[in-house]
Amino acid sequence: MQKLFLRFLGQTSPLPMSIEIERAEGIYMYSPDGKRYIDLISGVSVSNVGHSNPKVIEAVTAQAQKYMHLMVYGEMIQSPQIDIAKKIAGYLPSGIDSVYLVCSGSEAIEGALKLAKRHTHRMELISCTNAYHGSTHGALSIMGSETYKNAYRPLLPNVKQIKFNSIESLKEITTATAAVVIEPVQGEAGFVVADKEWLTSLRNRCDEVGALLIFDEIQTGFGRTGNMFALQTLGVTPDIICMAKAMGGGMPIGGFAARSEVMSKLTYNPILGHITTFGGHPVSAAAGVAAMQYMEDNKLIEQVNEKSELFRSRLKGCEGVKEIRHLGLMIAIDFHNQEFRDNVVKGSLERGIITEGFLFCDTAMRIAPPLTITKEEIDLCCDIIIEAAQNVKQ
Repeated sequence: MQKLFLRFLGQTSPLPMSIEIERAEGIYMYSPDGKRYIDLISGVSVSNVGHSNPKVIEAVTAQAQKYMHLMVYGEMIQSPQIDIAKKIAGYLPSGIDSVYLVCSGSEAIEGALKLAKRHTHRMELISCTNAYHGSTHGALSIMGSETYKNAYRPLLPNVKQIKFNSIESLKEITTATAAVVIEPVQGEAGFVVADKEWLTSLRNRCDEVGALLIFDEIQTGFGRTGNMFALQTLGVTPDIICMAKAMGGGMPIGGFAARSEVMSKLTYNPILGHITTFGGHPVSAAAGVAAMQYMEDNKLIEQVNEKSELFRSRLKGCEGVKEIRHLGLMIAIDFHNQEFRDNVVKGSLERGIITEGFLFCDTAMRIAPPLTITKEEIDLCCDIIIEAAQNVKQ
C-alpha cells in the first residue's frame, strides 16, 4: 500500500508520515495490524467531535439516502443547507446573518476576498506576517511567508503584510485598503493569540478608513477556543468570518458569513459574483448540523478550558519546554530548539501519539485533540509526551 500511495497520489512533501489507517473512532486511529494511534491534532483541527462520530454518521447516512448533489450552489432549495446556515448564524454576532457555503477553508478565503473588493470598490489587501490562509492563489497571496509564495509568482497585486499584535503597524491600513485578513489565533505561527487591545485598535482602524475586517476562523471555529468562534472569546466582531475544518464533523465543507447587505453584492453587477459546484454539499451540511448538535448536547465547548488547563498543568514542567501558548484546546508546546522538538514528536509517534510541528515555528509542537478527549486520555497523552521528552538524548 505504501508503494501504491507514493506511486499514484500527488505528494506534498518528500517525507510523508506514511501511516496506513484502516479505521478511526473517537480520538483513536488504527492501522491494519491493529496498532492504535492517538490523534492529538484532530486531522489539523477537523475532528472536533471525534472520528466516526455516531451522530454524524447517522446524519450522513440519512441524507445520502434522500439526495446528494442536485445543482450548483444557490439554485435549489435544500434543507440541509438552510439548516446549517441558520444554525451557524445563531452563534454569530447580531447582524451577521448570511452564510455562503463552499467546500473548504481556502475557498472561503477566496470568496471573502472577492466580497471585500466588491463591497469596498478597493483593491488593496492586508494580512499579517506568519499568517496561513490556504494554498489557492488568492489565499497564497496573503500568506505571511515568502518561502511558500515565491515559486508561484505572480500572485495577487496590492497585497502587503503588517506585524501581528503591533499597534504601530495599523497605520498601514488606509482608505486604499479593501480588507484586513487576520487569524484570531495564528495557526502556523505556533498558536500565537491576538492581543485584545490590538484587536480593538484594529477594529477601530478599519472602521476609521472604511476597510472590512475579515477573521479567518478556519482553525479556531466550532468550539476549539472555548466558544463556538474565537471572536466570542476575544470580544471583537469582524465584518466577514471564514470557517471550515471542523464545520462538517469530518466531512468537507466551508463557508464565509457577513451581513446580508454586504453578502448581497455577489448577486448583481455581475450576477453569479461567486459560484461553486459542490459548496454546501447536502451530505456535508447535514453532517455539520449533527456535529454542532452533538457539541451542544454533550456540552463539549463548556469543557474545553478545563481540558486545556489539564494539558498545560501536566506539561509545563516537561523536559525541554520553554513556553506553552494556548487558547482553549489550541496548545503549542514550545521547546528550546527544533532538534529537541523533532525528537519529542518522533518519540511520541513511536509510542502511539500523532502530533506535529508548525510551518512558521520550528520549535513548537501542536496539541489540538478532538474536543471529546477525556481527562483520563489527556493524562495518558501527557505521560507519553513526558516520557518521550525524557528520552531525548541531550
